[in-house]
Amino acid sequence: MTRYIIRRLLWAIVLFVAITIITYVIFYLVPTDPARLAAGRNPTPAQVKSVAHYLGTDRPVWYQYGLFLKRLVIDHSLGYSFADRVSVNTDVLNAAPVTASLVIGGAILWMLIAIPVGVFSALHPRSKTDRVAMASVLVGISAHPIWIGLILSYVFGYIPSSGHALGFSFPSFTFLPIQGYCNLRGASQGQVCSGPIQWLYHLILPWVTFAILYAAFYVRMIRANVMETLNEDYVRTARAKGAPELQVLRSHVLRNAMLPVVTMLGMDIAIALGGAVLVENVFGLPGLGQLAVTAVGTFDLPVIIGTVVFASIVVITFNLLVDILYAWIDPRIRLG
Repeated sequence: MTRYIIRRLLWAIVLFVAITIITYVIFYLVPTDPARLAAGRNPTPAQVKSVAHYLGTDRPVWYQYGLFLKRLVIDHSLGYSFADRVSVNTDVLNAAPVTASLVIGGAILWMLIAIPVGVFSALHPRSKTDRVAMASVLVGISAHPIWIGLILSYVFGYIPSSGHALGFSFPSFTFLPIQGYCNLRGASQGQVCSGPIQWLYHLILPWVTFAILYAAFYVRMIRANVMETLNEDYVRTARAKGAPELQVLRSHVLRNAMLPVVTMLGMDIAIALGGAVLVENVFGLPGLGQLAVTAVGTFDLPVIIGTVVFASIVVITFNLLVDILYAWIDPRIRLG
């Protein structure tokens, strides 16, 4: 197991270096001059040259990347924003808890929905409950996160109580906030709310938006895996030996059926980090997605690269943990 973990750690380091190189080169090749943007309106050529020298963008790309890697490894710094000279570490660390709350909370919610529904559908195939679940899966897979978020915002946070806009009387469900974020602990600058209750209250709709999409995939996957595992020889052998059905389901069926789910969960959390950009913009959450979008608009290179690098570190870490968990569940992985 130790050798397996060391191999995975070395591969994670190589992957991280490759991501930073590719990200740096891609944004360096974009035909935009960050110094001209940072110099303000109508700058003179001398001012642009002075700002470029101050920011270091007049150096070769390999030299800039070397300085970036040195600051990252030795000083643990992502640099400073070209726009306001604020530390990128500060911007990222302020935005990261918002995105983490959104993605992790959404993942917990969609797994809480998918596991019982998927297992029940597998144990009762072609029943009315199974058909309703599969029909809901099709709706969840077909819908776009932005559309889901806007519909939920309209129904639960905006729709008039009388429903005259729809031409008939419609009950009001406007009891959930559709914009803003509250810190789990203390309120930060510009916020008027804080605490666990308000934090949970403002994240209900974003979590449900995530859960509707991903729970649909996981219900179908868990249903198929459980149905396949139920026909394995070792399950029939356990039943023939007189093992209780609950023990067979817990120890033999679910443990093996959940292996692909564990792998997909690590991958989907990485995908959800990208999808968080859409959800954060719908619900006005000041997370990494909004930070990256704002930085792209001003071509603030350190913030863009810092956001991508931080997200890459999180994704690589999650995948590493999933690989280790997978190897612990199934020893054949590390032996291979």
